[in-house]
Amino acid sequence: MTEVEAIIAEAAPLPLKDAAYALWRQRFRLNTLEGRPTDEDVRAFRAMSPAEQAAVMRHDREYAQDGPAFGHLKAAHPRVSDAEIKQAIISAVKFESACFKYFVDDSTDYWERCVRAVAQAAKENPGFLDNTYRRAENDVAYYYK
Repeated sequence: MTEVEAIIAEAAPLPLKDAAYALWRQRFRLNTLEGRPTDEDVRAFRAMSPAEQAAVMRHDREYAQDGPAFGHLKAAHPRVSDAEIKQAIISAVKFESACFKYFVDDSTDYWERCVRAVAQAAKENPGFLDNTYRRAENDVAYYYK
């Protein structure tokens, strides 16, 4: 079993939205394993202004359901309709974005800020397993450390 197959197999037993979040969080590793971005893509991205780079990243998030995440989630949940797959990816990306949006850099305990950010995001994005919300807390803590 390849590493890509192992990542997808790990997400397969999860409910659809939770699998979408798990695979979305692994997108950078999956992209690397699948040869994305190419050296040419990297050179082009580095040549862009920060505003252009932000626009590319925003586009990738806004249309994640039409990118590689679709194939990964479809492989994990092959019997689910394409429309449901796309909606799950949209939900996962929206949830992740909300987690980071609600992180506040204040004087309270660092971990408490991470938990609070995910709790606020969870209110707007219900329907994930508690384990997914706990994983999101760890993801926020990792990225803001």
